[in-house]
Amino acid sequence: MSTPSNQAISKNATNGLSSFFQKHGSLVALILIVIAASLRYDTFFTQTNIINMLRQNSMLGYIAIGMTFVILTRGIDLSVGSLLAISALTAAVMSPFGLFWALAVPIIVSTALGSVNGLLIAKAKIEPFIVTLAMMIGVRGFVYAYTHERTMSVDPSIADAFKVFGRGVVLGIPVPIWIFAVLLLLAGVVLKYTSFGRHVFAVGGNEEASKLMGLRTDRIKILVYAISGGLSGLAGIVLASRLGGVAQPVAGEMWELDAIAAVAIGGTLLTGGRGSIFGTFVGIMLMGVILNIINMEGSINSWWQPIIRGLFLIVIVIVQAKLNKGSNKLKE
Repeated sequence: MSTPSNQAISKNATNGLSSFFQKHGSLVALILIVIAASLRYDTFFTQTNIINMLRQNSMLGYIAIGMTFVILTRGIDLSVGSLLAISALTAAVMSPFGLFWALAVPIIVSTALGSVNGLLIAKAKIEPFIVTLAMMIGVRGFVYAYTHERTMSVDPSIADAFKVFGRGVVLGIPVPIWIFAVLLLLAGVVLKYTSFGRHVFAVGGNEEASKLMGLRTDRIKILVYAISGGLSGLAGIVLASRLGGVAQPVAGEMWELDAIAAVAIGGTLLTGGRGSIFGTFVGIMLMGVILNIINMEGSINSWWQPIIRGLFLIVIVIVQAKLNKGSNKLKE
């Protein structure tokens, strides 16, 4: 017969285990998959392959960082792929005026468009899904119309300097990875150690309570969508640079779904208020490792890649929901 103290210990242990897997389940899954892949493929756990995975997923990582801020406020941003495309296009258009303008103007444009998303959501009280879907369609349509569905290249006068951002290497590590590392660090610090970060969590947790506390929730929403837009613009520049200074009108298509998937897989709740930048990094790497395994296996058709990632996302979200429900019951 169990005593009350034993029951309390058992309840605390179960609660602690549930909380651990809710916060770090994706990390555990990543470690197990990496171990399994390392045992199966001799070239998997090598410096070359790891750097290649980080470089390939770094640009999606920029977008996922911005998406993390948005989802933490209980929002969604479906326009990020289109903002990436218009950023790359703007870089090509501005390139005859010099490298500075080819880098600055695209980020300004994408940040401004992200701010428009935030303004419509915060001030006009339109659902984020509708606003960002409209932005996604409208911006992508503009890119297609402007380019006539043809690629555009940056001006030859800055081509070599422009390519550094996507193809350059510093201390043996590609520049896109350095950028990703800096963004992860900055975003992590902002969310964990600044008042703005705490306000982002508060808005996602309970917007009405945040208003009663005196928080300027509208401004916070506008800022998170501006951040998402700006990081999408940065991703567009780096992607165009990696492609040899070429802007493709189809660039970034479906990236919004991959970014949302990475954020959700990393443990950030789609209902807002809970998550982390480290979790988003884990989510990005989980998706990257799975794609890398599919490529190494060779026998799996490439069309199965989105199917496997979709199924994986469904499993993760279901597990998160179960753990969250179980954790709430244990607290009662």
